[in-house]
Formats: sequence, C-alpha cells, structure tokens
Amino acid sequence: MRSDPSRLSFEIVASDGDARRGLLNTAHGPVETPAFVPLATNGAVRGMSSREVAGFGYSMVLGNTYHLLVSPGPDRIAEAGGLHEFMSWDGALITDSGGFQVFSLAHGSVADEIKGTGRRVRGQAETLSIEEEGVRFRSYRDGSELMLSPEISMAVQAALGSDIALIFDECTPFNADRDYTARSTERTHRWLDRCLRWHDENGPASQAVYGIVQGGTWEDLRKESAEAVAAASIDGIAIGGTLGRDKDEMAEVLGMTVPVLPVETPKHLLGIGEVDDLMKGVALGLDTFDCAVPTRLARHGMAIAPSPETRFRIDLRKSRMSGDRRPMVEGCPCVACSDYDRDYINYVSRAEELTAVRLLVDHNLVYMERLMSGAREAISAGRFGRYAELVLSGSSPWEAS
Repeated sequence: MRSDPSRLSFEIVASDGDARRGLLNTAHGPVETPAFVPLATNGAVRGMSSREVAGFGYSMVLGNTYHLLVSPGPDRIAEAGGLHEFMSWDGALITDSGGFQVFSLAHGSVADEIKGTGRRVRGQAETLSIEEEGVRFRSYRDGSELMLSPEISMAVQAALGSDIALIFDECTPFNADRDYTARSTERTHRWLDRCLRWHDENGPASQAVYGIVQGGTWEDLRKESAEAVAAASIDGIAIGGTLGRDKDEMAEVLGMTVPVLPVETPKHLLGIGEVDDLMKGVALGLDTFDCAVPTRLARHGMAIAPSPETRFRIDLRKSRMSGDRRPMVEGCPCVACSDYDRDYINYVSRAEELTAVRLLVDHNLVYMERLMSGAREAISAGRFGRYAELVLSGSSPWEAS
C-alpha cells in the first residue's frame, strides 16, 4: 500500500462492529464515509446540475472513462481544465477504468442500458479482441476502431484529472469458468503493474490510484487477487468483477473478500447500490459505493422507497397511482415529495415529460444520501445494527434515524 497524504488519506473516526465511519481526504476535499457515489457517466448526473447534486449533500461523483474517451474525448476535457472544470463540479471525482465496458461489450451479459455500452445510440458497439496489450473495440458513435490499454486508460484518467483513478481490469461474467477467470485475473494483476508504472512516471501528483480485486466467485482466486492488490503501491482498493448470479452469492463473495483486505485501507464496491445491498456492504466494513440505480429507476418512473416487498421501490407509472394524493415517501424533504403527490408524478411520468425524470432523480438521490448519512450517524452512536434492521424491515431513513 502507498502512504501519501498529499494525494489521499483515510481516517476511521468511529466503528460499530465491522461497520465504520470514516473521512476520505482527496485533492478536492473530504468525503464522509460510508457514502453512495452518484454516476456522472458522461460528465453529468442525469437530469441534474452539478450544483444540485452538491446541494443534496454529495461530495463525490463517478465519471466513466470509456464513454468520455469515445466522446467528447480526453483532449477536449483537458483543454477545459479537466473534468471538474468541464462539468463545474467542485467536489471529489473518481473515474472508473473502462474495464467494465470490456466485460459488457465482450460478454454482453449485463443489460446495455444499465451500464451504457452504447448499443442504444448509433449502431452497435463491439469488442474486437481482448489481448495482453489491451482491448480493441469499435466506437458506438462512428464505428471507428479504438484501443484501451492500461496505459491509455491511465492517460485518459490523467487528462480527466480525477481525484481517484481506477486501474484497468477485465470484469469476467458470472458464467465464466474457473480457468478463464484465473487467467483473466492474472492478466488484470499484470495490467495493475503497468497502470502503476505509467502513473508513477506520468500521472498527476495529486491523483490517487485504486487497485481492483477480481477472482469471480472462487474463494482462492479472490484471496489471491486481494493479496496481490493489497501488496501493490496503491492508495485504496475497489472490489469488482462478478459477484455472483444473485444476492445470496454476492453476499458470499463479499464475505470471503472483505476480511482479507487491510482494515485501514479505503474500500469501494463497484456497481452496487440497492438499499439492502448498501446496508449489508456497510455492515461488512465497505466505505464507498457507486451504482446507476437512482437515475436508472427514475427513467422508468420508479422511486426508491421503504418498501422491501417491492425491492425498495415503487412504480409511479402504475394505474393505481392515479388519484393518489400522498407524497411518494412520507417525511422525505425532496422537491418531488414536498411539492407534488403520486397522482401528478404518475401523470407526468406516463406522459414522458422530462419533469418526471428530474423529480424522480431528485427524490432518489435525496433518499440515498439520507440513507447513508443515517448510517454514518448510527455508526457513531453504536446503533448501526438497529438502523439497518429498521431500514430493511421497511422504515424510511428518516424514521430509522
């Protein structure tokens, strides 16, 4: 592990069992953990301005290296002063490596809409080859051939100027066999060395680097990967790759991975953000999480809600919402819940009004921020277990706090 407080430091300020409250200090300010990190895939959190996102209480967002490479390109963003200046974001910024897109393009086993492979835009994105050097693929914009390698990924993230860059990795699908997963994980470790070598020679001095633990669902591979990543000169650790085909298997994979990692290291769980998964992840000692859930649900007319029987969401497009004068969630201070009722949001959502998406993103982000700030408060008070129990049984974060 690296110890360079000028680029990143992490302090655990309170613990309750394995759950911990911390302070992640980045070049663009502190991030209180545990924290949910909204996606700014294309340099924007869908439907929201950067000022609005900060106003909800968020201090870090995640930009997508793959998409920003394809468009508008790292040079254009660098000329604007980096992604912070480009999108007028004053807080911390983490960028993924593009490795997930290697997985989604090559294997196609995750919905394109969720992770944004671009197939729904112009033409079809396509991975041409995954080689030791890197990955060749076709742009979904114009069909041109592009290359993403450890060095190129780090160079793009350097141009973006993120506070935290992730190493380039391959994310294998859950149905990959052990032999393929083992070979892929070993290659990811070699790519880790190349990423760190490039960053040491060329990267911004203030940019931290996270390694990524792979290994699929195999305990020995996860352990080997965790040990290899922890031994490298990194600033933090992300857990990636397939976490199984369902929540039970995901819990099993995380249960075999997290205890192997250094306690003092900041830990990020990639692509996970359902309410129940967040509570379970915090209980394990994970610190930050990113996911498309709040914005993806909003596009489909859904609000995050204290409703475990419907996977912590309610569908505002359902006909039964017509005429319902209640707010989406009692006690929620968001604009959607304060100024409108379910009937109105049902109407504008079914009418495909952009207002509906904005209102639902607003609500979902406010809900998720309160969920995590409530977790932080509960950890400090030594009652996180009770807080999580109430949330998972159907209490809103405001009621459970």
